[in-house]
Amino acid sequence: MVYGKIRTMNLNELSDNPGARKKRKRAGRGIGSGLGKTAGRGMKGQKSRSGVSLLGFEGGQMPLYRRLPKRGFHQPNRPKYQELTILRLQTAIDNGKIDSSNEITEEILKDSGVVRRIRDGVRLIGNHQLKSKIQISVTSATKSAYDSVVKAGGTIALSQKSSSKDSEKNKNTVDDDND
Repeated sequence: MVYGKIRTMNLNELSDNPGARKKRKRAGRGIGSGLGKTAGRGMKGQKSRSGVSLLGFEGGQMPLYRRLPKRGFHQPNRPKYQELTILRLQTAIDNGKIDSSNEITEEILKDSGVVRRIRDGVRLIGNHQLKSKIQISVTSATKSAYDSVVKAGGTIALSQKSSSKDSEKNKNTVDDDND
């Protein structure tokens, strides 16, 4: 439709740019599709069959993951901390989820929904600026997070929790001095 020199747009004239939408491959749908019969996998062989995983296989050559030496150590029983950033803590205070006038403990953080679970303790991280003066008690904190709390005029109490695994070991241990 044309009113004067201005041409209006009609819904039936709307279309994508050429090449904006590409039809997905539909393998094994007849010879007319271009991907019929062998479905683009070629003839015979291991890679033409289903259930094949050749990741890392280099045709008999020593694979990369075996050419390189093993390195490092993964401590299986290291504590798994729930990380809490300074920015997330400040946002929770600003939104009224946490009262900054009272001491903030790990249980309060969990109950208010700031952290989902406590795990082996809460670790305060991040180098953002904290605006509120707070008293917080967490298991661990980075140096930058500790400095941020102190700079805002607050205090931070770090308490090392013994993990539940260690406490179970101590309960099961019996002194054999009576022998």
